[in-house]
Amino acid sequence: MAKKQSKEKLPKIGMLYLDHVLRFFDKSNFRGWPDKIETVIYHWKNDKDRFVREVKRKKIDILIGNIPATAYETFREIARELPDVQFIPSLDTQFSNKSKENVTRFAWKYDIPIPQTYIFYDMQKADKFIEETEYPKIIKKSYGPSNYGGYFVHKVDSKQEARNLLAQKKYSPAYFQDFVPMEADVRVMLIGHKPVCAFWRRPPEGEWLTNTSQGGSMDYMDVPKELLDLAVEVSKAANAEYWACDIAVGEDGKYRILECATAFAAFPYIRDWIGQYLMHKFSNGRFPLPNIPLYNWEELGKMDSSILRTLRYITFGKYTPSYDGAYFLDKKRRETQDGEIYLHELDALFPMLPTKERTKEEWPSEKWNFQDNYGRTVRKVHAKSNPQERDEAVAESSDEFSTDESEESMVILTEKKMKKLLTSVEGIGKKKTKKILKKFDTAELVETLEEGPEKLKEEFSWFKKKVLNKLMKQWEKFKNKL
Repeated sequence: MAKKQSKEKLPKIGMLYLDHVLRFFDKSNFRGWPDKIETVIYHWKNDKDRFVREVKRKKIDILIGNIPATAYETFREIARELPDVQFIPSLDTQFSNKSKENVTRFAWKYDIPIPQTYIFYDMQKADKFIEETEYPKIIKKSYGPSNYGGYFVHKVDSKQEARNLLAQKKYSPAYFQDFVPMEADVRVMLIGHKPVCAFWRRPPEGEWLTNTSQGGSMDYMDVPKELLDLAVEVSKAANAEYWACDIAVGEDGKYRILECATAFAAFPYIRDWIGQYLMHKFSNGRFPLPNIPLYNWEELGKMDSSILRTLRYITFGKYTPSYDGAYFLDKKRRETQDGEIYLHELDALFPMLPTKERTKEEWPSEKWNFQDNYGRTVRKVHAKSNPQERDEAVAESSDEFSTDESEESMVILTEKKMKKLLTSVEGIGKKKTKKILKKFDTAELVETLEEGPEKLKEEFSWFKKKVLNKLMKQWEKFKNKL
């Protein structure tokens, strides 16, 4: 049987890339795949027909890659023209990755707890809401560039602040949430619906944003099982091969989903684990599933980032307790709502599972692309506060507040721009810039600046605190221009 399986033809894998978009995967994440892995690049503008022809010419069966919001609708059309090609993640899975509005609609559909949310496509309706609602409120940019460091998330304490902000930013749609005081939030990363990494992000004293770039702190210890249960529930609803979500831990003790994504900052070894999971899925079990013990992140989080970068291909063996090993392991317990449980028993409750194949589009753009459809058809759309409550139907468009996001609106994070950013900092010349970009590619550098800028001091002895502070100031200025 094993001999027959080894001769089975494997599907042709293609890596989906887009110009000027940070790459999540590399061929090296699929180490061991015996056949050639193709690469296909989408070049924006009117590239759809050429892209479709290239995928067909290269006879690609599976196309792996994350699609940015500004290309999502185009790739809906591309996927329909390539019915025999499996997209990973699927377009349906990536629906909630497109925008904050879509995260909300996804949560409404699956009854996932989120902060009370209100969406308006008409500025008159939004203004009426601003006049009548209670404060504080959170206003977010729904579409467009990634939310670097919480920059596109704003807290307003009065109706005047809300009006001034929207008049300045011109966000469309108008996206509001009730402000929920929270102790912290937790980012959970999952592969095959199994949590493989989770860490706390805590706001500085007297602040509310938890982003580390805003002064927040980060640690990996004692993430509650019940919070992981919620992350698994959301991953299953999205039918996601790999997934990340940010979960707010409110001062009221409740958990609420803040963000969901298939594209997220991840350690290289996590991307390798995803690759192993996908190879298992594509090969009908020829490649083994990665064994990733629950709460492994508590130990990995204690290791220096430079060591983790060196030890990229981290693997875990299956646990088989020895006589004394079992004794000491039994001392490591976790309190849950169901009582105390040993970690090795708890791990069995979170298996790595295959995703389910779906044949129909769950989120067809003709129905769910509210942003682009609004004002172009006679179909009425609604502003909603929760799954049960609906505002009156919106019938007219407001030119002031119905600007379309275009492909040109996306943030272009090229190496050239990162060079310009680095060399603009006193103390970082061309030679040092070259060394930095040799150590960190564009994606890694952005991740470092946002999640752990102290890594630069660890990697380069000449990178003193004064230089780092200057760099972070320039980084904030750069983001302000987005």
